[in-house]
Amino acid sequence: MNKLLSAILFSAFIATSPALFAADAAKPAAAKPAEAAKAAPAKPAESAKAAPAEKLDINTASEKMLSQLEGIGEARAKAIVKGRPYKGKDDLVKQKVLPQAVYDKIKDAIIAKQEK
Repeated sequence: MNKLLSAILFSAFIATSPALFAADAAKPAAAKPAEAAKAAPAKPAESAKAAPAEKLDINTASEKMLSQLEGIGEARAKAIVKGRPYKGKDDLVKQKVLPQAVYDKIKDAIIAKQEK
């Protein structure tokens, strides 16, 4: 019984295999390189060099913009705005607006520009 079932399944697989290969061959050749490009993601270091992200100025950013940062919710965003102006971004920790752990997560995404 098992041999008969195996033979039937094997025959069904062989019978449908050419249809699978034919469907793959019917795809346009131009689509295959594009699919390969999607499958191979760019290296993070290369993409960071190519398009550096704009740092968020903690002295001018809105509460909504600040709350988009990792670990910053509405309450922390309001506290950041209330404590302005900052001489440096590390003032967020010095003035106890943010805990060190949260600051460590966002320090590369922020800047504290000074008014002229």
